[in-house]
Order: sequence, then C-alpha cells, then structure tokens
Amino acid sequence: MRPFPRPRHLAFALALALGVSPAAAQRPAGLTPDQRAQRERTEQELESLAIVQRKVMVPMRDGARMAADVYVPKSAARAPAIFVRTPYNFNYWDVRNGAPRDMHTELDAVKRGYAYVEMNERGHFFSEGNYEILGAPRTDGEDAIAWIAGQPWSNGKVGLLGCSSTAEWQMGVAAMAPKGLAAINPQGFGAGVGRVAPYFEQGNWYRGGAVQMLFIPWIYGEQNQVRPVFPRGTSQEELVRASRLFDLAEQSPPVDWAQALRHLPVKDILRAVGGPTGMFADSMPIPTGGAMVERAPDDSAWYRGGLFHDDMKIDVPGLWFMSWYDVSVGPNLATYGFVRRTASPEVSKQQWAIIAPTLHCSYTRATENTVVGERSVGDARFDYQDLTFGFFDRFLKGAPSAVLDTTPRVRYYTMGVNRWQSADGWPPAGARALTYFLLSAGKANSLAGDGILSATSPAPDHPDAFSYDPMNPVPSLGGNVCCTGNAIVAGSMDQQKQEARPDILVYSTPPLTDAVEVTGPVTTILYVSSDVKDTDFTVKLIDVYPDGRAYNLDETIQRVRYRDSYRKPVFMESGKVYRVVLGPMNTSNVFDAGHRIRIEVSSSNFPRFDRNLNTGSRNWDEATGVVAHNVVHHSKKYPSQVTLTVVPAKAP
Repeated sequence: MRPFPRPRHLAFALALALGVSPAAAQRPAGLTPDQRAQRERTEQELESLAIVQRKVMVPMRDGARMAADVYVPKSAARAPAIFVRTPYNFNYWDVRNGAPRDMHTELDAVKRGYAYVEMNERGHFFSEGNYEILGAPRTDGEDAIAWIAGQPWSNGKVGLLGCSSTAEWQMGVAAMAPKGLAAINPQGFGAGVGRVAPYFEQGNWYRGGAVQMLFIPWIYGEQNQVRPVFPRGTSQEELVRASRLFDLAEQSPPVDWAQALRHLPVKDILRAVGGPTGMFADSMPIPTGGAMVERAPDDSAWYRGGLFHDDMKIDVPGLWFMSWYDVSVGPNLATYGFVRRTASPEVSKQQWAIIAPTLHCSYTRATENTVVGERSVGDARFDYQDLTFGFFDRFLKGAPSAVLDTTPRVRYYTMGVNRWQSADGWPPAGARALTYFLLSAGKANSLAGDGILSATSPAPDHPDAFSYDPMNPVPSLGGNVCCTGNAIVAGSMDQQKQEARPDILVYSTPPLTDAVEVTGPVTTILYVSSDVKDTDFTVKLIDVYPDGRAYNLDETIQRVRYRDSYRKPVFMESGKVYRVVLGPMNTSNVFDAGHRIRIEVSSSNFPRFDRNLNTGSRNWDEATGVVAHNVVHHSKKYPSQVTLTVVPAKAP
C-alpha cells in the first residue's frame, strides 16, 4: 500500500483510513520545519476551540482497552460525535509513521460543532488485545459507541466515518443497532461485506471462489500479534508522554510483491518474505479461529467475526461512497440495494450512494482531468465535504440540510461521456438487458483471432480452445484492485499488449453505429469444458477506441469447482460441458459510436487472483500445478453470452 496525501476534506482527510498501513512504513520519519510549524499552528487553534484528550483508554466488555483521542468543542454544552475507528496509526506526534497528519480533520469537525473521536482497533498501536482482520468482536464497535454516547459532553448521537479499513466494520456493527448510532458514512467498504447476493466474497477474500491476493501484502504489515504493550496500570498521562517517543508502528522491510506473490505454496508467501506469524497462515488464538488461508468460501469462521451478511439488517441512515475502479464496487452496490430493500420504509429513503470513477478511496483526488490508470475520464470532481456535513447535520444535529434535500438517492459518474448522472435506484430506471453471444470459427485466440460478439447465437459449435499453464499465467494489467503493493498498478490500462497472448480469447462487436450506455451489472455465462478436475475462467469488459486502445472497465473470475455452490465443491469430468455463471461486473460507461464492446476470456489474471493449479486439490498448500486445456463452447445448445445493462441515452 502506498500512503495517501492528507487533503483537508473531512470525509477523506483521514489518510490513516485511506490506505496508510504499517506495510507502507518504509519512508523517512519526522517532519520538516514548515510541517512542524503548520502542525503547531493547527494544534494551537484546535486547543483554543476544543477540549483535547489523548490516549483515552476505553474499556470493552471483555476488559481489553482501546486507545482513543477525543476532541470536544468548547462551544457546545453537548455535541454530537463523529467516530472513526481504524487499524491505522493516528499518533498525533507522528514519531515514525512517515506522512505527517495536519489535524484539519479534527479542526473541521470541531469548528462545525462536532466532537471527534478516533480510536485504534483492537491489537493496534496503543489498543490492547489481538487483532484479526474484521475478526474482532462486533461488540467492540457496540461498546465504543455506547461509551461515546454516554459521555457527559455527548448529545447521545454518534455518526461513523471512514474509508477502507476504517469503514469496513461499520455495517456489521450498524446491524447490531447499538444505542446512540444515528448515521453511517461507509466509503470503499467492500472488505466488510461477507455474503450479499449475488456476491459471496467474505470480505473480498474471494471472488468466484478464487482468492483475491491483495490481502497478502496488506496483512504483511498488520499481523502484529506479537508486539510491545504497556502495563495495564499505565496512566493516561504516561501513555501520552510515551506516544511522544514511540508510536509502536512496525517498520516492515520493503518487499517486491510482484515477485513475492509468485511463491508457492501460497500459504508460505509471508514466511518467504520474513513476515510475522499471525492470522494468514497460522492457527493463532484469534476470535474467529483458524488460519485464514485455509478457509473455504463458506467456512463457518467467516460468520463469527465482523463481516456483514445478508441475514442481517441495517436500519440507520447511510451515505455510501463507492468507486468504479475499487476492488469491490459490485458487493458495495449489492449492499446498498439490500439495505434499501430491507430497512424500514422511512430509513430506506434515508440512503444515498455516490459512485465515482476513481481508485479505492481516491475520491478527492479527482481533478478537472481525472486520469485513472491510463484513461482520462474527465472532470470528476465532487463536493464530498459539503454533502458529508449536510448528512451529519441532519441526522446528528436534527438540522436542515439543503444539500441533502437536493441530492438524488444515487449520484453516479458515467465514463465515456464523463459526467455525473442521477437516479432514484440502482440500476437506473429504464434500464434494459442487452445480450451479445460469443461467436467464432474456432480461433478467437488473441487480438488476431476471429472472435466476435453477436446479437444472435450461432447454430453450430465452433469451440475456442486454449492452454492455461499456471506457471505462465496471464499477468494482471490495471484492474479494479487495491493494496497489492508494487504488484499491480490499478485502473484502466490499454490491454492490447496482453491480447497478443494465445491464452486470451477476444470477442468484440463491430464498430458501433450509435453510442451505447452501459450502466449497471454485466453478467457473463460461459459453457466450458476442460481436461482437468478444476480450473478457472476469467472475463474482462473492455471499451475499444477507434484507434485500437482497449481500456478495461471491470473484471471477474469463477473457480469452476464452485459453479453450483460455495458450500460444496463439485469437480469437472474431462470433456464434459458445464454452464458457468460468473459474478456480475459493474460499470457506467458510454461506448461511443465507432467504439467496440469487447470481452476477454481466459483462465488467469495474476496476481489479481491466485492461480488455480488445476489439480482439484486445496491449492493453498500446493507447490506444483498442471496445464489445463480449456475450451469455451458457443452455439444454440451452448449459448455463451454476456448481458449488459443498457439505459437510454440522455441529453447532455
């Protein structure tokens, strides 16, 4: 993970929430003289406006104490609270954490009449206990909210704020309906979504039953089960003093993740780079139990931690931020829709979604010429701060909010025409399905092949065959991903150089005579066969420009053993044809006249997803694989197809 800059914006100024992890701690510590002077000025202003308490140790019901910094405005007898809970470092003095915090988040909140509470999750920095990613009991969140709401300075209402790991816990805790919780603002929150139909990702650990490898670099800096701790009786005064000298941030050595993720077996990757023992591959005394790498998609351990599942209900107002090139826009959209369907009628109307054309938690980095990867998507700026405060003003203060009154339930950015659009639900009203069938004369391999997308299915079957060698997988190029260190540059990248490979099948429409707006889910059904017991099939959705540039929009994968159920794997028989439905991709993109709609089909996208070694065994503890000879069929009997969600064109 790379550190994010510290914008002044409330919703995003928490760089600790936006991907600044101990895994990124390989950089110079300390502040420049100008930075230190600015911080001192901000601190003085804060202390003139707020009562500041640092390293407040908040007790949980099991006796463990979580460290919090609290800022209470002097101007209000009782104030609503904005609560941020994170695994990342918010030590004010920034002893070794690198990129300095400027304290404007706290200052903005206090100026607007909010108390501001930031707390480290269990097992991080000054907080006690042991950590498992989203495995700490949901009761930690419930206890913290109750503590905040019960403070003498509190008006009894708490709102949750944060992105990525600082957001992912919000849904599971909100489903507990803790007293005092009045509003949530989850941003880039997909790793907190366990099972919400049609997605079965268990916090982005899986997609289609394949492992998303992003968590291996991320966990490298988070497996701090063995770490310095302070004696239980240490006073707040001593903790504050100590935090001027130590922030307990682990300084993990840098890793070349592009190379490290190739190590087999997968279970030994962290050991191979000198990572600490912990929840990834070791049976540690952690809340949900067992090594994470060993868990199947429906392992009972996924349901004992902090993940949100669709047997829960959220009945609290929500402001949901998502982005098209995030790792989890599909599960995010599914969660937003689920909450709107299952909340009480009044609260269902109190849910807003903003979907930006950016990378994970990069909303405010949009400029008048926003470039995501290699593709320009235009002026994607948006006033998140005004909307965020307007949302909290209404639900934490009971105050009018003109900005919320004029905000549609869904505000989404459409690439291609590069503009913000509005809808009352998702997909937008008027959306229809448009299906293209895969077609070829049996040689769709590579960009030089004969694959096309056709409005009608072919009668005879001219299947397309390719060999998938797990020792030579298709390398990830861009994509809807985060947190992989230097292994992948995320975003929209020209795929032409990839498409020279014979193990990629390429299917394109002819140049479009009219523009087509695809806004919503994109579902692929493949009819496949193989000579191995198990393999994967991958799909990318691509916008092809008249000059040949081929920009990826979204991507998906399906491990064939899980084609029928994530509860019980069913293996393939050699040569038998199977129907495989891949998890939906999602986008909002106008394919302009002269452009082509394309999908790529292959069996690997590495290291975005782990390699299927094709043996039918456990995969995570294997060091060798076998080559799979895979086939995609397309005919009236085997109608392999992609179904797009198309909405009518709107006037500029």
